[in-house]
Amino acid sequence: MTYERTWRKSTYSGDTASGSCVEVALSHDALVRDSKATGRDVLAFSLPAWRAFVASVA
Repeated sequence: MTYERTWRKSTYSGDTASGSCVEVALSHDALVRDSKATGRDVLAFSLPAWRAFVASVA
């Protein structure tokens, strides 16, 4: 089954001229991609693993 993802950038990325940032799409998992190369590979994490990562860097 294919479905559309909603990708979000970090609010900390601001409106930089270089556009260097990562984007994340949350659903039944967490996908992470480079905002400058949106058609390339993504990193996939389970939601518990993503939540643990975010909690460790927050």
